[in-house]
Amino acid sequence: MFEGQPKGLYALALANTGERFGYYTMLAIFTLFLQAKFGYTETETSTIFGGFLAGVYFMPLIGGILADKFGYGKMVTLGVLIMFIGYVLLSIPTAADGGGKTMMFGALVLIACGTGLFKGNLQVMVGNLYDAPEYQGKRDTAFSLFYMAINIGALFAPTAATKVTNYVLGMSNLTYNGQIPALAHQYLDNASGMSSSALANLESLKAAQGFTGDTATFCTTYIDKLAEAYNYGFAVACISLIVSILIYYGFRSTFKHADYNSKATNTTQQASVEELSPVETKQRITALCLVFAVVIFFWMAFHQNGLTLTFFARDYTEATATGLNVMSFDVLNLVLMVILVYALFAVFQSNSFKGKLVSGIVSALAFLGLLGQYLAKPDSVAVLPQIFQQFNPFFVVALTPFSLAIFSALAKKGKEPSAPRKIGLGMIIAALGFVIMAVGSQGLPTPDALKEGAVPTLVSPNWLISTYLVLTFAELLLSPMGISFVSKVAPPKYKGMMMGGWFVATAIGNYMVSFIGYLWGGIDLWIVWSVLIVLCLLSALFMFSMMKRLEKVA
Repeated sequence: MFEGQPKGLYALALANTGERFGYYTMLAIFTLFLQAKFGYTETETSTIFGGFLAGVYFMPLIGGILADKFGYGKMVTLGVLIMFIGYVLLSIPTAADGGGKTMMFGALVLIACGTGLFKGNLQVMVGNLYDAPEYQGKRDTAFSLFYMAINIGALFAPTAATKVTNYVLGMSNLTYNGQIPALAHQYLDNASGMSSSALANLESLKAAQGFTGDTATFCTTYIDKLAEAYNYGFAVACISLIVSILIYYGFRSTFKHADYNSKATNTTQQASVEELSPVETKQRITALCLVFAVVIFFWMAFHQNGLTLTFFARDYTEATATGLNVMSFDVLNLVLMVILVYALFAVFQSNSFKGKLVSGIVSALAFLGLLGQYLAKPDSVAVLPQIFQQFNPFFVVALTPFSLAIFSALAKKGKEPSAPRKIGLGMIIAALGFVIMAVGSQGLPTPDALKEGAVPTLVSPNWLISTYLVLTFAELLLSPMGISFVSKVAPPKYKGMMMGGWFVATAIGNYMVSFIGYLWGGIDLWIVWSVLIVLCLLSALFMFSMMKRLEKVA
């Protein structure tokens, strides 16, 4: 899995890991921040969230076009600088007035622009490493490893956001409760219009916090302190970007040769650029556009993790974990499980006795660590909504070796599915993920009913965890394979633009995330999830209908 890869892959992957850690720390709490600080409704939050994600994934098109002209490395560096300024602005506490909103939206624009210059162009350089004949057969594996590195950063992000939130609230002798922000805004906006049950609930929550002042002061204090906690969480991204750029420049010698484009003057680089006829170029671009059309609906479904799935975690999922589930909500346990998986794989894959011995020792230590954690686990732990977002990156990292092993075995037998076929299968599996949510949501009150004072029905965290597991299977089939397909098929003169096109498709899908948020209100939840099931299945059907055309250029 790791053998025979160029050193530049690991340098670029680690640089991306740092940037993604900050981004996903911010994203884990972003929708919660919007509603807690500004009192935005689900519809308003959905619009802002979808628009921001669309910007983040649309701007790589512009970044790719600029990189095709000025070079990938220059755009990556500029992107980090612009992102850093955006995160700094987002981490500054402000009033919830027009000025605060202006600074917040300005920060989002800068983060989107900076990501556009950084993300796609870094991935193009990864692809360029594999243009050399000795590495061409390792391209799919490389992008799976690169994608795994992204998710290592994302794995720790929800825990970082949670630790910061709890610490800052604790400084004011407060604890997190997902019901308080919405009730506090209702009280401050129109206390006389609140139902008696909502008022009683707010007073009960106030008493549980040990707050002795009047209710209006409690509402204002809690909102301000929670918003400030989220500001500190956003500041984590500033630190992670500093680490990322240090890695990038510290190991630049390992991938400097991949920082070229179609205008490269080096004769060796020019020789490696494949010449295509206009017909071949058109065929490749058409095939890529067909894939882009399908992945729109995957990202529309997948990125519900930061919106409706987070709402579900906050409003419908038990706020404590008990029994064996306690282990799942400690990131240290997840890391030990990842180490155990990789060490066991190394035992079987190592070619030397020494390698097998070291891997076996690491496996034993990881197992003993998990056993010790289990024996010392508390009876229960509090669960914040954003922490569920750690399960997707955990599953990506833990399952990547299995995915690579399976497809490697199939490749040796000449039976490995093509990248387009994997994408089609991924869409079917994504639909199955939301089947789990539809089943788990049976009989739950609508979100509007909760606002009217209905008693929430809380379900097991396992519904969300299972959904994230199945969606991860889909993601592993679709995302790294899609990026690899673009890197392989894109005409050399348009590599940056075509990688940008992948992100534009992602951007459209991310904007459409908000459409599902608009349904979050008076509609039964199982119907909301069913919309996503139908869209994923229709996309899979379209993909398989175009399969011969796509596999022709793959």
